[in-house]
Amino acid sequence: MLEHPTGMIGLPLRLLAREIYDRVTARIGEDRVALVTGEEKRVPRRPDYWVCTTEAMPLGREVDFLAVDEVQLATHEERGHVFTDRLLFARGRQESWFLGAGTMRGILERLVPAAQYKEQARLSRLSFAGSSKLSKLPPRSAVVAFSLKELYALAGRLRTLRGGTAVVLGALSPRTRNAQVALFQSGEVDYLVATDAIGMGLNLDLSHVAFASLRKFDGRGARALDEAELAQIAGRAGRFTRDGTFGTVLPLELDRALAARVEAHRFEPVRRVRYRNSDLDFSSTEALIASLRAPRAGPFLSSVSAADDLRALEKLSGQPLIAEELDDAELLRLLWDVCQIPDFRKILFEVHVDLLKLIFLELRGGALGDAFLGPAIEELDRTDGDVDTLTARIARLRTWAFVANQSGWVRHAEAWQSRLRDVEDRLSDALHLSLVERFVERRARVRPVARAASRARRAPEAVVASDAFHPFASLGLLRERLVPAIAAPEAVELELEKLIEAEHTAFVLEDDGRISASTLPLARLVRGASINAPEIRLVELDHVGAGLRQRLQRRLFAFARDVVSRLLEPLRELTRSELAPLRAIAYQLERGLGTAAAAELASSLAVLGAPEKELMARHGIRVGELSVYVPQLLRPPALRTRALLLRAFEPGANVPPDLGRPTQPIGTLAAPAWRALGHVVLGPRAFRADLAERPAALLAQSQADGVPPDALHGVLSSLGVPRAERGRVLRALTAASTLPARSARDLPR
Repeated sequence: MLEHPTGMIGLPLRLLAREIYDRVTARIGEDRVALVTGEEKRVPRRPDYWVCTTEAMPLGREVDFLAVDEVQLATHEERGHVFTDRLLFARGRQESWFLGAGTMRGILERLVPAAQYKEQARLSRLSFAGSSKLSKLPPRSAVVAFSLKELYALAGRLRTLRGGTAVVLGALSPRTRNAQVALFQSGEVDYLVATDAIGMGLNLDLSHVAFASLRKFDGRGARALDEAELAQIAGRAGRFTRDGTFGTVLPLELDRALAARVEAHRFEPVRRVRYRNSDLDFSSTEALIASLRAPRAGPFLSSVSAADDLRALEKLSGQPLIAEELDDAELLRLLWDVCQIPDFRKILFEVHVDLLKLIFLELRGGALGDAFLGPAIEELDRTDGDVDTLTARIARLRTWAFVANQSGWVRHAEAWQSRLRDVEDRLSDALHLSLVERFVERRARVRPVARAASRARRAPEAVVASDAFHPFASLGLLRERLVPAIAAPEAVELELEKLIEAEHTAFVLEDDGRISASTLPLARLVRGASINAPEIRLVELDHVGAGLRQRLQRRLFAFARDVVSRLLEPLRELTRSELAPLRAIAYQLERGLGTAAAAELASSLAVLGAPEKELMARHGIRVGELSVYVPQLLRPPALRTRALLLRAFEPGANVPPDLGRPTQPIGTLAAPAWRALGHVVLGPRAFRADLAERPAALLAQSQADGVPPDALHGVLSSLGVPRAERGRVLRALTAASTLPARSARDLPR
């Protein structure tokens, strides 16, 4: 996707969408990436890439590349028709990818007959390990169950037997899930108890997957896992080139023939996928229901028999108070939109329908106001209660988050979305701590960080003495404030969790290249592959779990990428251009942080037509005798950022403190370094790129019209060039001005 100028990917789970969003933003920053799910929308001003849940993909927006993941979910009773619809109608302008199990190939050949097929073989071996007692499971194991009662029972037994376990289930918020995963990834616990939520998109350091059950409740009744589902979950063990194993927890046994098929990844092909007509008729309630029930278009398509949204529509449209409103097509469309609010609570269908009725009746009079939402949210903004109570509150909160993220449904929507995120964060933190308290032995939670904090309390002078060598010593002081005599590292990590979720405004890029938050040093910019692609290195975080360190590093990568992206914003349209000369100009300008030598771009500039020249002018790119540059990037804030990026790329570079001066001695910096700082080297001095064009233009005029040399000396004098250096500057200027770039002179200067 990132090889294209624009792109969109649809993913089956909110948790997976967030995981991919984190990965993409760690590479290119958050300013260019939108996250769109039912319950969360993070849409910057001009996103190039969209990471979405499959249902939330904004298909009206054209992109060059489009992908849909886990397309085998087209067989799902409730959601399958959405995946089938994407297979039929979702396309990128240049390239489209549909990712999923090989069992879908036959169906895809019918739905997308022109597609090419590529099979990616697993690089590691997955082996069946038979059955084992819970007490005999190897470290780095995940135990899979499909009911909360069984999951909690297993987690409690593992606490007794092995000191503790992390817990992952689909009802967790991304924040809680990530905190639980961090417990496991960091080695703080060696076991994980999970539902099939680990089957998609959760890449963990797992060696073994053990099934404690092979039956699941699918919303209508208990059924056996199908072979593909079992293989998807078992395949979490061992990743890339590292082998893994799977098995069961005694007394459960797995059929050997089925185990062999999972090992060989050999399953029956999918014969049918779910289908529902998406061309809906809102002329009447009867017409809408008839269009939703329109017959399938082929024998390999299977109708959706009883989707919750259609059941809710039929139930609500039959109620007198609502039925009398539905002669209005807009109100009927609104009712259908309300019926598509997911049932996050999973209590009783009738209870869900009552909530939908309440929301619809309120929306008839316009957007939901504070008086309606306030009491509902206030009731949930409590962190007391056990694991089940907190999980239930988060589920109810997800409904209101979904509502607040629908266009036009809520007055002061941004404020309510922010409030809901804050409440979810607090509930998530409380749920994480509650899970740790319930399923992790206290002795297992006291890690070296607690001992380090304890030592700091006993000998505070040690912290002071080592402060010059330990830039993260202030974290020890933070722990001191947060944690009593025996440090609770969870509290420290939750503070860092908040930073991972924080807005960019929470972070500050210091003049020495450090990234900090609330005066707390977190990382430092360091040399990357190029000057416009810096890496970041976390400061002393040895006592923080590896999983949390990795996620914090991703977050700060995103921040660093956005620092560069915001600096080079004027060049974005050029980088997207289909014309190679414009992309070449943009590339050179990016490598010079907004300045490039005109001589090096002469061949690209020579072939530009009027529309391309106008595009460059519109985005503030100027072509001079010596340089192609962006005047906006010669202002003090931009020059400060350029200096920080140069210091990261060339540690020890002697960057002058005042880059706003017209000229200054070149010192020890080479010409490319000065160019990255927005300057042009002429003899013994470096000129700011825009000001260097004054004597260059005057020299060109003197060569053409015979302008007196005294005028040139006068300009150099006004720019602060000492008399003794003017001759050398003029010779360098004469040599540099003999350029093959004359054909670009009609570009705006």
